[in-house]
Amino acid sequence: MSYVQPSEFASKMVDVGEQKIFMSTKDTLIRAYMAGAILALAAAFAVTVAVNTGNFLIGALLFPVGFCTLYLLGFDLLTGVFTLCPLALLDRRPGVTVRGVLRNWGLVFVGNFAGAMTVAVFMAIIFTTGFSEAPNAVGQKIGHIGEARTLGYAAAGWSGMLTLFVRAVMCNWMVSTGVVAAMMSTSVSGKVIAMWMPILVFFYLGFEHSIVNMFLFPSGLLLGANFTWGDYFLWNEIPTVIGNLVGGLTFVGAMIYGTHYKTSAPRRPSEASEARGLTMVAAE
Repeated sequence: MSYVQPSEFASKMVDVGEQKIFMSTKDTLIRAYMAGAILALAAAFAVTVAVNTGNFLIGALLFPVGFCTLYLLGFDLLTGVFTLCPLALLDRRPGVTVRGVLRNWGLVFVGNFAGAMTVAVFMAIIFTTGFSEAPNAVGQKIGHIGEARTLGYAAAGWSGMLTLFVRAVMCNWMVSTGVVAAMMSTSVSGKVIAMWMPILVFFYLGFEHSIVNMFLFPSGLLLGANFTWGDYFLWNEIPTVIGNLVGGLTFVGAMIYGTHYKTSAPRRPSEASEARGLTMVAAE
């Protein structure tokens, strides 16, 4: 495992955030779609393992395989770009604007949702044998999760919303730590080892991840769970997205940038910045 110093991977975080902001619409949507689909499959896999073994810890131990796979393939999750893209704005990279950051977030959200929804429909078909039977044990469990994490929060009122928000913030503390940890190594094995622990922690502790929920809740609705699309968005997805954003910005983004990055040695412009500069000079 080739270890990368904090000042080095902090610089890498800013470079990666810049690259994502300037990625084409098509590439951003495709990468986000695949990330949503892979993480949804990992969630389905983890719940299936937990139901079949009766041990949720085993499912949580295996869930990170999805995150590691999509990260190594270069796909994008909303929780990850919540952390990386604002860093390029803080660093005043040429051409990086608030509008560019929001554009990236919007495209990644749409792509993640489409990918997770695709898997939700496919798994609902599998859990019900083409909607010809009642949901199997895994399908019923997914429905119960959706009910507990919408109607349960709603019944608790503002206390429920506070709990949901805190779980979402803590979720992206862990997920963003996984994104950062993957940059601490130059080897595949090192990246996987570093990513595994924080992703395991968030899943086992039941923290709220907006993309995982994009699979669990629509699946529950398709399987006949006792809540509505309005319940899902109002009492889970919207507060979860806000909490994930706060978690990504505060715990990892601001702290990594404000410590390791700002105190590191003088930096050269990223390759993306240099390429855009050359393009502008040529145009003149």
